[in-house]
Amino acid sequence: MSITDETPERLRPDGAAPRATPATPRVHPAWWVAAATFLTIIGAAGFRSTPSVLMNPLHTEFGWPMGLIGAAVSVNLVLYGLVAPFSAALMERLGVQRVVAGALVLVSAGSLLPIWMTSSWQLVLSWGVLVGLGTGAMAMSLVATVTARWFVERRGLVTGLLTAAGATGQLVFLPVLAWLAEHSGWRSAALVTGVMALLVVPLVLWRLHDHPSDLGLTAYGAPPGTPTTRPARPDDRPVRLALETLRDASRTRVFWLLAGGFAICGISTNGLVGTHFIPAAHDHGMPLTTAAGLLALVGIFDIAGTVFSGWLTDRIDARILLGVYYTLRGASLLLLPSLFGDEMHINMLAFIVFYGLDWVATVPPTIALCRDAFGDRAPIVFGWVFASHQLGAAIAAAGAGVVRDQLGTYTLAWYVAGALCFGAALMSVSIARRRVDAAAPLADGI
Repeated sequence: MSITDETPERLRPDGAAPRATPATPRVHPAWWVAAATFLTIIGAAGFRSTPSVLMNPLHTEFGWPMGLIGAAVSVNLVLYGLVAPFSAALMERLGVQRVVAGALVLVSAGSLLPIWMTSSWQLVLSWGVLVGLGTGAMAMSLVATVTARWFVERRGLVTGLLTAAGATGQLVFLPVLAWLAEHSGWRSAALVTGVMALLVVPLVLWRLHDHPSDLGLTAYGAPPGTPTTRPARPDDRPVRLALETLRDASRTRVFWLLAGGFAICGISTNGLVGTHFIPAAHDHGMPLTTAAGLLALVGIFDIAGTVFSGWLTDRIDARILLGVYYTLRGASLLLLPSLFGDEMHINMLAFIVFYGLDWVATVPPTIALCRDAFGDRAPIVFGWVFASHQLGAAIAAAGAGVVRDQLGTYTLAWYVAGALCFGAALMSVSIARRRVDAAAPLADGI
C-alpha cells in the first residue's frame, strides 16, 4: 500500500471527521523531544565528569591504589561501549521513555551508593556496573533513535547538537564538582551528580515521547501525506541483526582497521586524558579546580571541532582527515609531560585548545568510512566500532593508573598513547587501499 492510499486524516485514532491539514503545534514537538534528549545526555555526562575529579579524594581517604580506582572506571567504559549496540533494540521493545528513565535511575544509584561504601568492590559495582549500564543505554543509540524517528529535516544539525551534549555536560559539571570536592568533600560532589540524574527523569516522562504517532503527528519535515501510523514493534530481530553484522564485519580488513584506530582514539581521550589529566596535573602542584577548569575547556572547543570536522568530512577524504587528526594528537601527547606545572600557562592552554578541537573530531570521518564500506549496515557497524573505542578507553583508564602506582608519574602513559596515535594514523590511511575489497563480503550479505 502506498502512502497515498491512506492519508493522515483517515488514520486518526479518535474517529473524528478528517481535516484538510492536521493541527500541528506552533513549535513542533520534535524540538521538545530534542531538548529533553539534550538535557538527558547532559545529566548522564555529569557522572562521566565525576571519576577524574574524585580519584585523588578517594585515594587519599581509602588508600586505594590509582590502578584499582581506574579499574572501576574501566569497567564503566567497557559496559558503556558494549551496551550501545543493543540499547536501540531495547528501545524498540520497551520504548524510549522507559529505557531512558530506567537508565537515569541506574546512573543515580551508581553515583549515590559510593557515599556509604566501605570496600573497593562496592566502587566497582556502582561506578563500573550500574553507571556503565545506565550511561551505555543513553549513548549513541539514543541520539540515533531520536533523530531517526523525529526528524527528516535538520537531522544532521540535531545529531551534531546531541552529540555535543556530552561535552556540554562535562563543561557544566567539572568545575562545580571540583569545587564541591575541594570545599565540601567528595561525597557532596557524588550527591549532586546522583540528584541531577534523578531530576531529569520527570522531564523524560513528560517530553521524551517515543514516536510522533503517539501525538498523531509525523516527524519534523516529513513530506505531505506521510502516514502517522507507527511501524510495528519488532521481535528480537534487532539483537540478532547486531550480532550477525558483527560476525560479517569482523571478516573484513576495513572493520579491524577502523576498530583498531578507534580503540586508540578511546585510549588517548576518555581513558587517559578524560580520566587521568586532573590527577596528573595535581601531581605537579596544580590546584584541583584549575585542572578541572582546563579539562572543562576541552568541552567548549570539542563542540566547535566536531562541527568543523563534519564540514571537512563532506569535502576531504575521510582517511586523510583521520591520518592528520591522529598524527597531531600523538605529537601533542608526547609534548604534554613537559607542559605540566603548578599553575596554568600559555603552552598548557594551547594544548587544551588543540586537544578540545581534536577530541571527537574523529567521529564524523569514522562514520563516513563505515558508510562507504558497509552501506545500510553502517550504523550497526559503527556501534561495534564505538564499542572498541570504549574498550580502548577502559584499558587506558586502568593501565595509566597502574603506571602511576608503579612509577610515581604518568609520563610513560602519555608517551605510549602518543606512539599509539601514530599507529592509528597509519591504519586510517591504509584503509584507502583496502576498503573496496575488504567490504565485499559484507556488502554481498546486505
